[in-house]
Amino acid sequence: MITTVVGIFVALIIGVTVGFLSRKLIGEAKIESAETEAKRIVDKAAEAAESAKKTALLEAKDQILNMRSEAERSTNERRSELQKVEKRIAQKEEAVDEKVQAVEEREKQAKEVENGLVAQKSKLETLIEKQKGILESVAGLSAVEAKELLLSKVQDEIKHEMAIMVRDMEAQAREEADKRARSIVALSIQRCAADHVAETTVSVVPLPGDEMKGRIIGREGRNIRAFETLTGINLIIDDTPEAVILSSFDPVRREVGRLTLEKLIADGRIHPARIEEMFEKSQAEVEAEIRELGEQATFETGVHGLHPELVRVLGRLRYRTSYGQNVLKHSIEVAHLSGIMASELGADVTLAKRAGLLHDIGKAIDHQVEGPHAVIGADLARRLNETPLVIHPIEAHHADVEPRTVEAVLVQSADAISAARPGARRESMENYIKRLENLESLAESHEGVEKCYAMQAGREIRIMVKPEQVDDAQAVLMARDIAKNIEDQLEYPGQIKVTVIRENRAVEYAK
Repeated sequence: MITTVVGIFVALIIGVTVGFLSRKLIGEAKIESAETEAKRIVDKAAEAAESAKKTALLEAKDQILNMRSEAERSTNERRSELQKVEKRIAQKEEAVDEKVQAVEEREKQAKEVENGLVAQKSKLETLIEKQKGILESVAGLSAVEAKELLLSKVQDEIKHEMAIMVRDMEAQAREEADKRARSIVALSIQRCAADHVAETTVSVVPLPGDEMKGRIIGREGRNIRAFETLTGINLIIDDTPEAVILSSFDPVRREVGRLTLEKLIADGRIHPARIEEMFEKSQAEVEAEIRELGEQATFETGVHGLHPELVRVLGRLRYRTSYGQNVLKHSIEVAHLSGIMASELGADVTLAKRAGLLHDIGKAIDHQVEGPHAVIGADLARRLNETPLVIHPIEAHHADVEPRTVEAVLVQSADAISAARPGARRESMENYIKRLENLESLAESHEGVEKCYAMQAGREIRIMVKPEQVDDAQAVLMARDIAKNIEDQLEYPGQIKVTVIRENRAVEYAK
């Protein structure tokens, strides 16, 4: 048993030993094989590295060669440019040297000339001194006296030239002032173009039938007598069909009479008591309308703060006329014109408007008070606490007193503009049309005139001549002759510009 166990144990030991030895031998064989393979790989890698090294060395050499050739080429180019620059610099240096030599030569010549001039100057000064002495002995005057005489003559000449210059400047200033004034007046008229309607001294009242005329007259004329006594106007009943005429130089009375008669006709009851009743109602209505018209005028012109009595008197101007021109409309227009011109000249616009609106206030009461309406209006404004700056233009607008302020002159000018505008007043319109007709007929009387037109309110006439009968030289003479004839034969304000127009036209068509 023990032997068996020992045998098994020994066998196990031997097996283990043999296995160990065989494994060791096998491992050594693998290691050797691995070392061989590793050596082969290392050799192969060494060969590849050597090959890559040679390749890299070759490429590096090629790059070095390329860079060296590029650097040489660039160096050669720069060297060539530097040579060119050096050549240009050398040329410039040569040119500069030549210029320097020329300048030195000129300086030398200038120095010689200067020395010669100094010598000549010295000689001339000596000669001048001798000549001065000779001149002083001949003229009998010293140098100081000669200077004073010369200065005196020069001063006289300068004064004469200054006087001529001042005269020319004054004429130019007057011309510019006239142009400026015309421009302001034209602008004012353009911005204030009011309508004008000629007023009359009669009113026509239509009747429903001619039988109403007998009722107006009344039994033995008592109705018409009562009417004329109350109203103070003339009631004219003639053959005019279905109408009667009211005549009076007092427009307020005429308006009251017209309203009274219209109320009586509408009512149908006409007798003295009824006439008196309707007269009182019409009078109250006219007074209310007068006050409303005055307020409307102040509102339209922007003039505020007037005394109520002034407003009422101002409204009465609606029924007052001057040469057919309504005085209230005229006063409103003068206020606008004065304000516009004042704004253009930098004057007091509010004051100019106020004075312009009130300038004819005296015409509303001139049939009650003796004297010129300008003085009457100024007294009325003074009593109603208007300022002296407003009162002065009122009393000066017709030159009853000398105008002392800009606003007074503006009101005077605006009054003349409004009254003299063509069509504003009946008499002015007739004279205006007659003057234009005379102007055109005078121009048409010359031979060779084809057409002529009076323009600019008669301040210019344009004449068109026949070109085959009048040449350019004759056109100049014709303009002068017409201007001379106008001066000799016509009366006109200001001046009239005569323009002769000669025109030739050649027309052809390209086909």
